This record gives sequence, C-alpha cells and structure tokens, in this order.
Amino acid sequence: MREAVALPRTTAWQLLTPKWQMARHRMRRHEKGDIRRMLVVATLGALFWLAAFAISLKLLRYFRGAEDIGALLAAKLLSMILLSFGSILLLSNTIAALSNFFLARDLDQLAAAPIRAGALYRARLLETALHSSWMVALLLIPLVAAYGVAYKANASFVLFAIAVLVPFLLIPAAAGSTVTLLLVNVFPARRTRDLLSVITAMAVCGLVLLFRAARPEQLARPEGFQNFVQFIAALDTPSSPWLPSEWVAESIVKFLDGRSMWLPMLRLWGVASGLIIIGQLLHGRGWHRAYSMAQEGANSRAKQRTGRPWLDRVLAFLGTTRRELVLKELRVFMRDSTQWSQLVMLAVLLVVYVANVRYLPLSGAGMTELLRNVIPFLNLALAGFVLASIAARFVFPSVSLEGRALWLLRSSPLRMSDLLWAKFWVGAVPLLLLALVLVGCTNLMLGVRPFVHIVSLTAITALVFPLTALALSYGTFYPQFDTENAAQIPTSFGGLLFMMTAIVLIGAVAYLTGRPAARFVVAEHFGWARTPTDMLLPFALAATACVGATAAPLMMARRRLDATERA
Repeated sequence: MREAVALPRTTAWQLLTPKWQMARHRMRRHEKGDIRRMLVVATLGALFWLAAFAISLKLLRYFRGAEDIGALLAAKLLSMILLSFGSILLLSNTIAALSNFFLARDLDQLAAAPIRAGALYRARLLETALHSSWMVALLLIPLVAAYGVAYKANASFVLFAIAVLVPFLLIPAAAGSTVTLLLVNVFPARRTRDLLSVITAMAVCGLVLLFRAARPEQLARPEGFQNFVQFIAALDTPSSPWLPSEWVAESIVKFLDGRSMWLPMLRLWGVASGLIIIGQLLHGRGWHRAYSMAQEGANSRAKQRTGRPWLDRVLAFLGTTRRELVLKELRVFMRDSTQWSQLVMLAVLLVVYVANVRYLPLSGAGMTELLRNVIPFLNLALAGFVLASIAARFVFPSVSLEGRALWLLRSSPLRMSDLLWAKFWVGAVPLLLLALVLVGCTNLMLGVRPFVHIVSLTAITALVFPLTALALSYGTFYPQFDTENAAQIPTSFGGLLFMMTAIVLIGAVAYLTGRPAARFVVAEHFGWARTPTDMLLPFALAATACVGATAAPLMMARRRLDATERA
C-alpha cells in the first residue's frame, strides 16, 4: 500500500507573512515628502472622523430627547445602518473572493506548493475580509463611538464593540467565499462571465430583499399605523431577526442599557465559526478543481476574436495614435477578470440605489411637493460619492496596471500626454453616462421641476471631470506597479488621499449649487421674495472649482509622466 505523504504544517500566518513584510517595507521606506503627506492624511482623516462622530452624536442626542420612542429610534437607526453595511460587505466579499481565491497572480505558485488547504483558505479568507471590510470598519468607528458617548458607556464598551464587530465582518467574508467556491465548481470552464451574471442576479434579489425587510418608509410615515402603540411595536420589533446586523444592533443596545447581551453575541460568533468551518471543509474538497476550471476559462478568453472593426470606425475621428491608445485601454480592461468583474457589484448597488427611491414617503401634496424638489440636492452629494468610489476603483489603478509594460511606452516615440489623454477619457465618458442615468432616473421618479432637474444634472456633470482627473493624477503620483490584485490598488495611501480630496470637492460643489438652488425652490414654494441673481456667484464658484480641479491635476500628472520618461 502507498503511504500518504504528510504535508508540512504551514499556517495561514506564514502565507500572509510575505505580504505583511512588503507592506512593512513600504512603510519603512521613507522618501522625500512622506512625513508631510502622512501628516496631511492623518489630519484629514481625523477631521473626517470628528465630523462623522459629531453628526452621529447630535442625531442620537436628538433621538434620546424624544420621550418614549427615543431609544427605539436610536436602536432602529443602528440596525438599518448595519443592514446596509452588511449587504455591501456580502456583495463586496463575494466579488473579492473570486479574485483572491481564483484569479490572483501568485496562486499558480501556491497551487503547486505542498500547502495544506486549510491554511490557504484561512489566509485568503483573512485577506478577502481585510480588503473588503476596511472602509466599512473605518466608517463604523465614529458611529459606534457616538453611541458609546451618547449612552455614557465606560471603557469596557470599546472591547465589547470589537468583540461584536469582528464576527460581523467575518460572516459576509466566509459566506461570500463559500458561495463563490460553489459557483465556480458548478459552472463549466470558460464561463466566468456567466458565473458573474448569476452572482449579479443573486445579489440584486438579495439586496432588494434585505433593504425591503427593514421597511424604512414605515418609520417615516407614522400616520400609516392604526395607533401609537402599533407604531411603538413596529419600532421595537426586529425588522429581520435572522440577520447578523440585527444581532449586532441588539447586542450593542442591550450592553448600553445594562441588559444581558450574551444570546445575540453567541449567535454572531456561532454563525461566524460555523461558516468558517464549512467553508474550510468545502475548500479542501473543491478548491483545486475550481481553480483549474477558472484558469481554463481565462485561457479560453485569449483565443476569442478581439478585433472590433466597428469600434475602430467609431473612434476614427481621434486619429491613429489616440484611437489605438483608447482601444488598448478597453482591451486591457476587458481581458482582466479582476477588473470587469467589479462591474457586477457596481450594477447591483446602482439598481438598489435607484429602485428604492420609489419607496420614499413622498406621495401626496403640500409639504411632500417641496421635499420632492429638495431631495435631488441631497442626492447630488450621494451620487458624487458613488462616482468617486467608482473612479477610485477603475481610474485610479489605470497607471499602475501598465506594470512592466510601461517601459515600452516610455521608450517609444509616443507622447505621455496622449497616454494620459486616453486614460482620462476612457474613464470620464463611462462615468458621465453613469452620472446622467443615476441622477436623471432619480429625478424622474421624484417628478421634480425642470429647474431642479437642470441644476442637478449640470452639477453632477461638472463633478465627473474633476473626479476623473483627480483619480488619474493621484494614481500617477502613487502607483502600485508590484501589486498582485487590481482590487488592492485603491486601498493604498494614494487611494485614501484621493477619496479624502474627492469628498471635500463633492461637499463644496454640492453646497455651492444645492444650497442656493434649494433656497430658491423653498422661496418659490411658499411665495416668498426670491432673486435668481443670488445664485450666480455660488454657481460661478462651483464652476471655477470644477475647472481648476480638472486642469491642475491633469497638468501635474502630465509633468510627472514626462519627468519619469526623462529619468
């Protein structure tokens, strides 16, 4: 009989050590201006946290000031926020698992190495959870801190919050990784696109059901209940008692109130542990087969016809050089599964975002007519944040994804300004179409006035170009040529700096355009005196900010590429 060969006792930490050492090396490698940049980022991050903390604390204190229903409203708010974060985490982890478990560049070496399947699974699970959850974790810090201060909790609340939020972040990572593994095993090779279509359909249905389970419109329309007791009962009853978001909210609220919180906490850790164990068992049995099928699908795509004569004719007006650069950007994007697969998450979030506008309690007359014409200006900031997130994911990494092939472009007679021009418009045109669809659909659903429709569409159009330019410029100054996964590039120092800058720009443009336009709408609704010329100065300032934030970053990026080329 053949004796089984014992594999070495490789741990998940040993597999993660090289990446940790690379990150530590980057932190230790100081260049000119690094300390100054770190101070700027730390200051901006602290200001962002303080603003989020102050807004959350003010809202919670306002809720607590309401008799009988204040505590219930605070608990329901936390539950709804966690439900939104949980749905985003589930979809993000599902898509990230496809990249980390099956499409990462270092997997060909790990698949051939004598590594235990359990260690590989745990290492990739932690990596997936980290890359998909860090932004949500940063947003949860000021929110949870505001609850602690509002309820005057002691220092033990910090440890308790960590003990509750860790399984909340691990559950979607384990569930998403398991779902991706099963789907890759079920689908035949050469069907990665079909796989992502299935994930899209599942995610759309799941997110809509999760959001509708919260029934947020009922809380905004207490007159829809028969009596006040029924309204209180709706507030006190969990909207979705079998979801981890409800367990986290219940644990935190009970801890702050001094009640027993062990049952929901045990549920969290029990479900997280169970999903991780099940995922590890399934991974040990099916990962090698799924990985082989994923690679077979990747190879088959290279055999497909890549020529697009119709697109060549459409782009003929650009000239030969710029047309070929644009086509190169499109081909590189479509050939990288880790890139275009992220469009699934984007499509799902946008469908849910637009579809749920119809659930807003704005049907009726009187005050709701005013709200329908004011909400688009609030939606402007949210839509701008969505565009900034998309630009961070797709435009920011564009220079880094050139990788080792960048030296070919530098050694050619090609001008770097043409390359920058192609990357800018390949990112700006899709963002512009998306912005017009996003804002236009929500405005049509709300039935706003033509004035509001024109102002909001103009403002979001003006935001597209500076957001694209900023993402491209920061990606040029902070490239990550040695990355193994394109999804990791936006989480770098430059990506964080871009998001902070983008938030400031979005807030400034939304304030300069939304505030005077909203005041004009309010004055028109109530018949007050109004002067349209008062909007000219803030509109001009917003236009100047957008033009400056587009031209200056592009000029800086061009100089950076030219200097690199000469070097």
